[in-house]
Amino acid sequence: MIKRLLAVLPVVFGVLLLTFLLVHLVPGDPVEVMLGESASMADRSQLRAELGLDQPLTRQFADYLAKLSHGDFGRSIHSHSEISALLAERIPATARLALSALLIALCIGLPLGVVAALQAGKWPDGIATLSSLTLSAMPHFWLGPLLMLVFALWLGWLPVSGMESTASIVLPALTLGFGLAAILTRMTRASLLEVLHEDFVRTARAKGLPERTVILRHALRAALLPVVTVVGLQLGSLLAGAVITETVFGWDGIGRLLVESIEKRDYPVTQACVLVIALTYVAVNLVTDLVYQRLDPRIRYAT
Repeated sequence: MIKRLLAVLPVVFGVLLLTFLLVHLVPGDPVEVMLGESASMADRSQLRAELGLDQPLTRQFADYLAKLSHGDFGRSIHSHSEISALLAERIPATARLALSALLIALCIGLPLGVVAALQAGKWPDGIATLSSLTLSAMPHFWLGPLLMLVFALWLGWLPVSGMESTASIVLPALTLGFGLAAILTRMTRASLLEVLHEDFVRTARAKGLPERTVILRHALRAALLPVVTVVGLQLGSLLAGAVITETVFGWDGIGRLLVESIEKRDYPVTQACVLVIALTYVAVNLVTDLVYQRLDPRIRYAT
C-alpha cells in the first residue's frame, strides 16, 4: 500500500505540470475575456498584475504548488470564488452520475455476458454480441442527443436537460452506461467461456452440484477477475466521458465546470478540475488492485 501511494506522487506532479503548461498554451487571454477587447492597456496591465499573470510561468507554477501543498486551490480568475467551494458543489453531481452509469452498465453488461457465454454460438449469443458492438460504436456526443430526441422530445417521458428533477439523471446516465455495458458484455463473455473449461468447474459438476451453483458460485467468481480490472479502468473513462455528457445535458458537475473554465481561460479552475479527475482515476485504480487481490488468493499470497 505504501509503495503504491508513493508511486502516485510523480503521477500527480506530472499531471500538474502538463496541465499548467497546456492550459497556458491555449490561445486567448483571460484578461481580454473579462474586460473585453475595448479595455485600455492600463486596465489590462493592472488586472494582469492583480491576478499574478504578469509573472513568469515558473514563478506562477511555484506559487500554485505552494498553495496546493496547504490545500489551497486558489480563487477563480473569473468569479473570484474559492475553487474548493466550486469543487464541493460540483463533485457530488458528477459522482452521482458516474455511479448511476456504472450501475446501469453492471445491470446490463454482466447478465448479457453470462447469457452470451452459456449460449455460445446460438441466437442469444448473436443478439448480445450485436448489441455490444452497436453500443460500443456510439460516441457520447452522438448517443446523448439521440436519446434526448427520442425520450425527451418525441415521447416526452424524461426531461431534456438540467437537474431540476430526479428523472433528469436517467438520460445522461444511460449515455455513459451504455458504452461501458458493451465492454463488460464482451469481457464477461470471453472470460466466462475460458473459465467454463477449467478443471475446477468440471470437478464441481462431477460432485453433483446444481448447474446454477456451478455457474454463479464457482465459474462466475473466477471469471470476474479481469472484469473487475476493466471496471476500474473504465470508471476513469466515465469521468472523461462525463465532460461531454454533462455539457450536452446541462448537468452541473465537474466536467461541465471544466469546459466552462476552459472557455473563460480560468487557469486555476481548469487545473483544479483536471487534478481532481486525475486523483480520482488513480484512487480507483488503487482500489481495483486491492479488490483484485481480495478476489484472487494467488496474487495475495504472492504479494
